[in-house]
Amino acid sequence: MNKRKNLTISKEMLPAYREYLQDEERSRATVEKYLRDVRVFLEYVGENQVLGKERIREYKEGLRERYKISSANSMLAAVNSFFEYLGCEECKVKLFKIQRVQFSEKERELTEKDYERLVHTAERKGDIRMSMLLQTIGSTGIRISELRFITVEALETGRAEIYNKGKSRVALLPVELVKVLKRYCRKVGIKSGNIFITRNGKLMDRSNISKRMKLLGREAGVDTAKVFPHNLRHLFACCYYEQKKDLVRLADFLGHSSVETTRRYTMVSSKEAYQKQLELGLVLDNKIEKLQEKLVL
Repeated sequence: MNKRKNLTISKEMLPAYREYLQDEERSRATVEKYLRDVRVFLEYVGENQVLGKERIREYKEGLRERYKISSANSMLAAVNSFFEYLGCEECKVKLFKIQRVQFSEKERELTEKDYERLVHTAERKGDIRMSMLLQTIGSTGIRISELRFITVEALETGRAEIYNKGKSRVALLPVELVKVLKRYCRKVGIKSGNIFITRNGKLMDRSNISKRMKLLGREAGVDTAKVFPHNLRHLFACCYYEQKKDLVRLADFLGHSSVETTRRYTMVSSKEAYQKQLELGLVLDNKIEKLQEKLVL
């Protein structure tokens, strides 16, 4: 069978592509990001132009020059998904290879002290809902998109049945968390269903939560560059691994299919700590110098 060498694409294809992504059960955030990235691609190559593989490779190289490799790869993943939808597998390009980083950047980490300051600031401001939300993600490691599974009914069993990204799992709720959430529900009059809702009874969305977290960060004196929902999940993973050293169980808690994904959460926390791990006693200059001093004496 002859492969299709060229392709013509346009923005008119995007509504149907959106439906395709939704049928694939992609998260709302992923759908919007993929559509955004495909629009960038369309602006580069031009609409209704005959598109060959060489043009796609040029776009890939352009991304490498303008973006971080991780960002470029995420944009290429969106374009590859678009080609899959169009049935043009031969148009897909390989992602850039990245060597796995062995340490995380300290300035991007949310520390336990930062976390405590955020929670205490929320309580001091009277924003008990945000205090509860921070503690829920921080103590369970769930994704922000999984907050909808934290319900009054889940508090009764101490476990939340989570269905996300086509997979289901059970998130166990710490006893102390159940206590404070029950107290919160009684206080605000939530008797059933979702706990983290707006005054209108709608689920709190990612954008709203992120904005509130940034405001809390400024009030608490925490660098807002590291105040975002996913960093709470990262903090949970780091604390759990530091205490338990059980990567497989941690992968279960986080809902990861692969332990390799979980391993990213357990990277040594700074360059300094990583360098310290590399001190194997194989640099001999100082040892030789000390030995010579002893011989002289």
